[in-house]
Amino acid sequence: MQLTTIDWAIILAVIAVAVGVGAAVARQAGKNASQFFLSGRSMSGVWLGISIVATTFAADTPGLVTEFVRQDGIAGNWRWWALLLTGMLTVFLYARLWRRSGVTTDLEFYELRYSGPPAAALRAFRAIYLGVVFNVIVMAIVSLAAIKIGQVMFGFTPIQVLLWGGLSTLLFSTTGGFRAVILTDCILFVVAIGGAVAAAYFAVNHPDVGGLANLLTHERVVGKLNLVPAWDWSNPDARESLLMVFIIPLSVQWWSMWYPSAEPGGGGYLAQRMLAAKNENHAVGAVMLFNAVHYAIRPWPWILVALASLVVFPTVTDLGIAFPDIAQDKLGNDLAYPAMLTFASEGWQGLIVASLLAAYMSTISTHLNWGSSYVVNDFYQRFIEPNASDRNLVRVGRVSTIIMMLLASLLALWLNTAEQGFTILLQVGAGTGLIYILRWYWWRINAYAEIVAMVISFAIALFFQWSPDLLSDSQQLCAGVLITTCCWMLTIMLTPAESRETLESFCRLIRPAGPGWAKVYRDAEQAGQPITGPGPGESLPLGILRMVLGCIGIYAALFAVGYALFGNTMVCITLGSVSLVAALLLLATYRRQPARSTPS
Repeated sequence: MQLTTIDWAIILAVIAVAVGVGAAVARQAGKNASQFFLSGRSMSGVWLGISIVATTFAADTPGLVTEFVRQDGIAGNWRWWALLLTGMLTVFLYARLWRRSGVTTDLEFYELRYSGPPAAALRAFRAIYLGVVFNVIVMAIVSLAAIKIGQVMFGFTPIQVLLWGGLSTLLFSTTGGFRAVILTDCILFVVAIGGAVAAAYFAVNHPDVGGLANLLTHERVVGKLNLVPAWDWSNPDARESLLMVFIIPLSVQWWSMWYPSAEPGGGGYLAQRMLAAKNENHAVGAVMLFNAVHYAIRPWPWILVALASLVVFPTVTDLGIAFPDIAQDKLGNDLAYPAMLTFASEGWQGLIVASLLAAYMSTISTHLNWGSSYVVNDFYQRFIEPNASDRNLVRVGRVSTIIMMLLASLLALWLNTAEQGFTILLQVGAGTGLIYILRWYWWRINAYAEIVAMVISFAIALFFQWSPDLLSDSQQLCAGVLITTCCWMLTIMLTPAESRETLESFCRLIRPAGPGWAKVYRDAEQAGQPITGPGPGESLPLGILRMVLGCIGIYAALFAVGYALFGNTMVCITLGSVSLVAALLLLATYRRQPARSTPS
């Protein structure tokens, strides 16, 4: 790319706005840890929802989608489309409970739900495991995408990309804290969406592609347009693809695996947004807005670029020929996305580059703030310096932010492709998801079970990383889920339940629904200390019904947009009608709950 003056002006303006917002709110963010990590629990659901969308609009996501489409067609996206089930579960079952807990981080939850040394140990370990190790892996994957984009579009070295991108993000995330992250996310989201649409326009109108109609009829593209993979069980390769792309994601993956922004039961930076909301209704609205935009609207510009890349760069070899300076270990199908962006016309290149920079900055800033909140609240203050001043806590948060950025940059230099990172994250969390769902709805889950689940899943992931040819990818995932689940279920049988006092205290604060807590409510009533149960409209069956309706509505909207692009008006209208009916039925079942006063 040869950027013009106006291109550079757009790029520098985006950086200046982000850094300026951080400087503007730095004084307020530095008042105390609550302001730095949760913005005083005063955020609107709309702002928080857009922020989550911006965060998941990572620099690596378009490349990952491109890799899926080039390998398995549009249907390859079921690897992450299936996670909508997890998202809707969080909206209608967990969002209120998280906000009701009043904790500062989701790890603080452990010492509400569990008790004694096991709860403390679990909180401390996950503070480092998730806040540093897992978080650094995610940021490294995002940084890898930034490296490829910088190399393809500008010829930058990996060090140059990491230096400039990392410094820009650190400036506003370390000064302005969570409020700066949210405000800049909302600005960066508009830039990112605009750039994605512009990228799709120029990709589809590339001379070799010749417009949308020609793209959809091209011989290299026609076989990639199915929204559901072909069912060819007789072919071993096709069978493995069907398992990994469609069957396992919809039957196993969504409930059994921990993945950022799609954690079963909520968690991570998703929980951080819910905890920062004004009240329970804003927490629900934030997660619902995120899922609607994330799944129904945003994928299609990326998919169009991916399809067009099959015409211009049919193979990875073609990408290597077109960009000979790219290191061989960094060549992959995910490289096709930035490769297609080089064809944008002058004046638009700045917007596209700014959108990629915005995607990178919004994701990295969120992970830095979220990870440092674990280090500060769940490790440093809880176990090292319980009486630390607010100024000291903010200082530790800023230092840990810088350290995590450095670690992520080093790991990014080692990774090769976006799918490699995606697979590592899924395997590491395989088998842990169900316990994160059940701990809210079954009194028998204890801290020992979570510890065992986490240790076993991580050990299995390491084993398969060093023995990748022992089983196929689908067999590895299923084996990880099965072994981990059996181990933590056995642990529950062999270890004592949490104390009666802990369980009753949890129920008084959270008011969980479902038969899994009937014993606790009954015991408390028999002891003459009855516990107020869940409010009207919070029953478990009703929540599951709403989840199903939400999934139908968003999936129908997703496919309606796709068929509109394909020019199939009748199917588009039909699916649009299904989406509308599902939304109306959802509204009919949903009784708006009054905003309750929750701990701050």
